[in-house]
Amino acid sequence: MTSQSAKVLFSLDAEAVGSLKDGANFKKNPEDGKCYIIYKDKSIDVLKACKNQCKHQGGLFIKDIEDLDGRTVKCTKHNWKLNVSTMKYVNPPDSFLQDELEVEILDDGGLQLVELSPVDPWLADPREPEELQEGEVKVTYITHACMELQFGETRFMFDPWLKGPAFARWWLLHEPPADAMDRLCSADLIYISHMHSDHLSYPTLKDLAKRRPDVPIYVGDTSRPVFWYLEQSQVPLTNINVVPFGVWQNVNEHLRFMILMDGVHPELDTCLIVEYKENNRDALMFVTRFLEGNFIKNERVKLLNYKSALVKSLEPKIYCPFAGYFVEAHPSDRSIRETNIKNSAENLNARINKVAPDIKTWTPKPGSVLDLGLALRDPTNRAAITDPPANAQIYKDRWDFDLYLNELNGAIGSEIFRHKSWIQFYYSWAGFQNYNLVMRVIETKDNFEPHAGGYDYLVDFLDLSFPTARPGREHFYIEIKNRISVMRSTVLHGRLWDDLYIGFQNHISRDPDIYHHKFWNHFQTELPVSAPDWDELLQQAEMGSSCELM
Repeated sequence: MTSQSAKVLFSLDAEAVGSLKDGANFKKNPEDGKCYIIYKDKSIDVLKACKNQCKHQGGLFIKDIEDLDGRTVKCTKHNWKLNVSTMKYVNPPDSFLQDELEVEILDDGGLQLVELSPVDPWLADPREPEELQEGEVKVTYITHACMELQFGETRFMFDPWLKGPAFARWWLLHEPPADAMDRLCSADLIYISHMHSDHLSYPTLKDLAKRRPDVPIYVGDTSRPVFWYLEQSQVPLTNINVVPFGVWQNVNEHLRFMILMDGVHPELDTCLIVEYKENNRDALMFVTRFLEGNFIKNERVKLLNYKSALVKSLEPKIYCPFAGYFVEAHPSDRSIRETNIKNSAENLNARINKVAPDIKTWTPKPGSVLDLGLALRDPTNRAAITDPPANAQIYKDRWDFDLYLNELNGAIGSEIFRHKSWIQFYYSWAGFQNYNLVMRVIETKDNFEPHAGGYDYLVDFLDLSFPTARPGREHFYIEIKNRISVMRSTVLHGRLWDDLYIGFQNHISRDPDIYHHKFWNHFQTELPVSAPDWDELLQQAEMGSSCELM
């Protein structure tokens, strides 16, 4: 069986994306002459795309003059009509579904059309469906993105973040059930979707490795390995399985799973299909993260509309929002917490109930259990969901701040930072250059005011030099105020800049106000896998001191 791959077919910059009109937009790739249709629904901020090629006999589509809302296109060969808002052929009705392309929205506002091949790998090796019995498949919500799926006697755990922070200063909103770590240590297999620390939690894995280092863990074959940091972390997990995308992994005679390449971030993220006894692609609940970001009110409304429209189009029997249950709980992060107002799962599910009343929604609490057999047989059956005991703690009210923040603060006094040459050494190791961007970095206290013992320096990425003033030529400029503890910990251990950027640990200003995708992509996904050799820096510094004495 061939594994799934991704290919970028077509790109638009931010200006071209902004000029897309409501309805069907016809675009041609000037490099290879191939044509595409991008459908925009401004009311819910949705983009869909496909190749401009009729699935019947390959004819080109043109605008359908009989269609007033811009949703339907007509084939020039046999007048077949395609509704690009649903990707269903409406003439003849009940014929084909058009193969969609993934629309990847870039951080700079541009987009890419990505083709996953094969498109639907889960159609391989179909099995005869069997009805689920009561109690046979249970889904238990643990916290954030961590779920436990029980299939008969087999227990499958996902994305365990049970303790400690993620992104340096995110903390769990929900209190995991008291036996969550026991469940994790006794799981038959664990799936970790990607390397972000709210899914790949090293504090959690450290405890897991002490008790059961050989637990089977499965990850997708992403270009940036999920466990790239394992050796440096000194967490002795010994049974990590990297599996190809789009290939069934058989667990037993009834249970199998398939890891799929994420259409938005194929180099980094993955998703999962689990099949037990029946062909349940539309029967098992559809789960997705519902918010991980900072949105003004307008954008939060757009996100609610987009997510609800997406769920409606996928038509799952059951939907559960997850992976947004975190809080900036530390007192020094109060301003971040008050700014980063989040959509609630309750609001999202209420919106879905309104636009798609036939889809059952579940807003989980830690330890709550969904009986999938009961829920599929009768979505109105209240016995399908068991809530945690009345005395169970739902929300966390204390966190081990000091244990983890002291570790971050410990990086501040590392010997390497006594030598200003660490700056050139580090950015030379990082390897980003030949880009007309000048960056100023200011190390700050927690309130983002300059730290008395911190560095304030410039990096010119055009030639990887370190000037004392901005160069006279025209250039892009970015100024970043980084909390000193997180910045120095990131530098010291050669980590990706996720803790700084996703964790809200910096203040950023740009001149002009343009997002530099190439820069951030490098520092968030493309830094070297091996950490900087700081012993070499210290040796160089020692030799320099000896020469000065001579």
